[in-house]
Parts: sequence; structure tokens; C-alpha cells
Amino acid sequence: MVHSPYSCVLWDVDGTIVDASVGILRRLNVALTHFGRPAPTREELTHWIGPPMFDSFQAQAGMTPEQSTEAVAFYRELGKADGYTTDIATYPGVPAIIRDLHDAGVPQATASSKPEIQVDAIVDFFELRPYFLTTVGATPDEATLASKTDIVAEALRRLAERGADVSRPVLIGDRHHDVEGGAANGVPVVFVDWGFSDAHEGDDAAFRVSTPDELRTLLLG
Repeated sequence: MVHSPYSCVLWDVDGTIVDASVGILRRLNVALTHFGRPAPTREELTHWIGPPMFDSFQAQAGMTPEQSTEAVAFYRELGKADGYTTDIATYPGVPAIIRDLHDAGVPQATASSKPEIQVDAIVDFFELRPYFLTTVGATPDEATLASKTDIVAEALRRLAERGADVSRPVLIGDRHHDVEGGAANGVPVVFVDWGFSDAHEGDDAAFRVSTPDELRTLLLG
């Protein structure tokens, strides 16, 4: 039987398990146009994917917190109309790693800044539910539970509550928010280069991988 050096694995979702950029860009175009703001280019998506949308509407579109709250609600309604799974695909090879970790007896959880209802929809759509002991995402208001630091802590809490060994955790992610959230919880981060980061964002990660094969070797030997 394959043995992992980690007692549990936490997964970011956007840019790590799935590429949702096509749908995100389309919904942002609609939402920002609706609020009279310039729509982002695909190149600018790196600034939007990863942080909570509440923060991004302020940082990237110059909105006030009140305007951002309204924009997030509008954006989420667009996603709800899409069913949360339109224009989305898994990165090749990643679901197989998730399945193999499960087969090796390694408990897994999501630790995503996406609203948890969306995380659940994605996990179910790609038939990954059996492989996760719990799925963790942001609260709908993206305020009560939103920062990656708090989300990682919640994922560890839920895993422990379900009897998982959380003594040797690892987080897989693609943004500096993952690196920072992992560090705040004492969780090493494997930074994947296939997501939506700038080159420097993984500088402080424990490990960095360029392909799913490299990730598999790190997690499963």
C-alpha cells in the first residue's frame, strides 16, 4: 500500500483542482458592466481569482465596501443561474491524485475562498464527493468565514472532528493567499504553477510543482 508523508491533505479549488476562469471572466464582464466599471482582461484575472470577491471588487474595481457587497450579490446571482459549474473543467491528472490519496487512506478536505455552496456544487459535479471527508469554503456573506487563514483552520477543525489525524497536514494551492493561510496555521504549502499566480507568489511555499505528476510524487511517492 502507498504511504503518504502527510496525515491529511487540504485542497484549494480555483486554480488548483479546477479551471473556472472562462465562467469567472464572463460573469465579471457582466457584473462590472452592470455597475459601470471596466471589465477585466483575461490577463488581469490573476488579480481576481484567489481572494474573496468582496475584497477583489474593492481592490480591483475601486468600489466601497457597500458597493462591493452589492456587486458580490449580483455576481453570485449570475453564478447561481449558471448552476456554479458552467464553463469549468478539472486540471488533467488532478482528480486522479485525489482518488489515489483516498485509496491510500489519506483524509482530504477542500479549503477554498469560494462560497461553500459553490465548492459543494463543483465537488458533486465532478463526482469527487466520495474522496473528501469534508468540504470547506467561505460563508455566503464572505465575511464570517472568508480569509484563507480562517478557512484552513476550519478545514483542520472539521477533519479532526471527523476523526482524521491532522498532525501532519499539507495544503495544495496556487496563490500567495494559500501560502499565507497555511503559514498562519503551521501548515506547509505545495504551490502549483498551473493556477493563476504571479511568478513570485510561491516563493515562500514549502514546495513548488509544475505538473500533476510532480505533485503526485510529492504526495504519494
